[in-house]
Amino acid sequence: MQATPPPKHRRAALRAGGLAVAALALLAVTVLSITVGAKPIPLADVWQALTDRDAAEYAVVRQLRVPRTLLGLLAGTALGVAGAAMQALTRNPLADPGLLGINAGAAAAIATAAALFGVGGGTGQVWFALLGAAAVTVGVYAIGGGRSATPARLALAGAAINAALYSYVSAVMLLDAAGLERLRFWTVGSLADADAGTVRRVLPFIAVGLLVALAAARPLNALALGDDAAQALGARPALARAVVIVAITLLCGAATAACGPIVFVGLLVPHLVRVLTGPDLRWLLPYCALLAPVLLLGADVLGRVLGRPGELQVGLVTAVLGGPLFLSLVTRTRTTRP
Repeated sequence: MQATPPPKHRRAALRAGGLAVAALALLAVTVLSITVGAKPIPLADVWQALTDRDAAEYAVVRQLRVPRTLLGLLAGTALGVAGAAMQALTRNPLADPGLLGINAGAAAAIATAAALFGVGGGTGQVWFALLGAAAVTVGVYAIGGGRSATPARLALAGAAINAALYSYVSAVMLLDAAGLERLRFWTVGSLADADAGTVRRVLPFIAVGLLVALAAARPLNALALGDDAAQALGARPALARAVVIVAITLLCGAATAACGPIVFVGLLVPHLVRVLTGPDLRWLLPYCALLAPVLLLGADVLGRVLGRPGELQVGLVTAVLGGPLFLSLVTRTRTTRP
């Protein structure tokens, strides 16, 4: 009779099996995203449109829904991984990618580019978003203490800059009618304007950010124990924080440039996943990379169905779904630390 595997091996097997289930869930919601919408398309017609350029539904499927789905996959993965990394970096279970002002920096840069230079999309918007996110990240890191920065200082500096920059974005939009028209859907958070060019522009940044974040999983595990413990384990806290902030900047900057500031995905998914994986970032980050796009694409499909014959923007749906869950996290008597 085969010996029963030790608990550690059994947990690893369960986690690996859970990743397979998460991948299947992601595949299912991807199919739903392509087939379900304001105009339902049978699965057979979807397959024909994917394989035949002369198919009746080619334009809807290949030119609209496939890029939209791919962008949802990329943005969801970016926001989920960035949220988990942010919570581990700040040791704050209620942290999200906007905590350090990264999303606000990207939004402020894009609003400025739209108002002053007429940049309403394309590669220019991505670069402005990344530059804005990077500038704010450096500023927050410097204000928070530089190499001696602590999670509390980073969180306070980020919250202050975040509030100031979003006020600036609102002022720009109110003073510039043309900018308001260009940005009104973007500021809500939307996948509706996705196209193949948008996917190509953000893919390299999200891919690099994801690889850097996954490579930093072990140092993040050490940082969760505190700086002294991390140093005792051989980690370099200042360098690890800098690397993780670079990863978060790339992920959030690219996702925000393409879709706008979508809320709650980076906050909620790590909490839900942590119930399955525990605090180990080596498992938490891959799970978030699979399940965050499930949430984002699911919310996008729900918005298309509920808003027929139009649609509800995905940022509105995630806000409505995430609000009650966020309140439940805040009011919990015992909060699991990352």
